[in-house]
Amino acid sequence: MKHAEFAFPGPLRDKLVAAILRGEKTSTTGLAAEYEKYGEELPVVGERELMIDSAGVGVAVLETTEVRVLPLSEVDLQHALDEGEGDTSVAEWRAGHTEYWQSAEMRAALEDPEFTVDDTTMVVATRFVIVERIG
Repeated sequence: MKHAEFAFPGPLRDKLVAAILRGEKTSTTGLAAEYEKYGEELPVVGERELMIDSAGVGVAVLETTEVRVLPLSEVDLQHALDEGEGDTSVAEWRAGHTEYWQSAEMRAALEDPEFTVDDTTMVVATRFVIVERIG
């Protein structure tokens, strides 16, 4: 089973995993460039993944319910709200995601020290549900 890993291990992943387990986070957004860089298949509706916490332990099985590949400028308010990170506008959501995607850690993962996002950056907007909790 593929693994669902949110952010890098550490405080942000812990926060996101907890929000998913509480039912507050039902969507996520990744960079299309990250899938391409690692040769990963895009998620598909009906696919199940084992969500991994910061310790590398599987804590739940998630099922993908929607996948959209779109420019960053087209991410809508409902998607941003459903990310469950407390953002109340697309602008707020985008600011936080831009900071993350342009972080030193993400730039290192993409092996592009000057990686930046703009309106045309392609993202993968995914919705999911918990189908099984582990432990």
